[in-house]
Amino acid sequence: MEKIVDARGLACPQPVVKTKKVLQHLEPDSELVTIVDNEAARDNVLKLARNLACESTVREQGGEYYIHIRKQSLPSTQLDIQPGQVLLISSAVLGQGEAELGEILMRSFLFSLSEGDVAPRLVIFLNSGVRLCCQGSAVIDSLLTLEQKGAQILVCGTCLDYYNLKDKLCVGSITNMYTVVEHLLAAEKVLCF
Repeated sequence: MEKIVDARGLACPQPVVKTKKVLQHLEPDSELVTIVDNEAARDNVLKLARNLACESTVREQGGEYYIHIRKQSLPSTQLDIQPGQVLLISSAVLGQGEAELGEILMRSFLFSLSEGDVAPRLVIFLNSGVRLCCQGSAVIDSLLTLEQKGAQILVCGTCLDYYNLKDKLCVGSITNMYTVVEHLLAAEKVLCF
């Protein structure tokens, strides 16, 4: 018998958290259906399933998404997260004070970071920091260079929605707070900007 997780109406990261809790207690080759009512929740639950090496399919019905997840015989209980340095950028400006100076400093910081010999394992963008990853940002080239050097770039989906920027994302992949917390807890060092 398949388990049902009804996550309709729940804000990020609740659908992911509820789904992961049920998955952890499922026997291998069992199936779970998570029901969500928005695309962000759908994408986040699918990302969780992928990270846990589960098979998944989606069926849309009446504006709701039914995500069928089959737990594999050799399940992983943790997201595939590696230790290393993580940068957490929660603002489009660096430091406090004059906004114009903060923009110049952030642009210089990310350019210098992209030109260095060592790249961080992961750069996470939250709050107004997500603007740096979107169309019109002066640091897109620096961020693309960081990706080419092996840095993973994650951008908060809730923040993109809040600023109405999801369709303007140019670099990085959309994530959720649950995944952000997993990465931060696994990091050897977190640098916050």
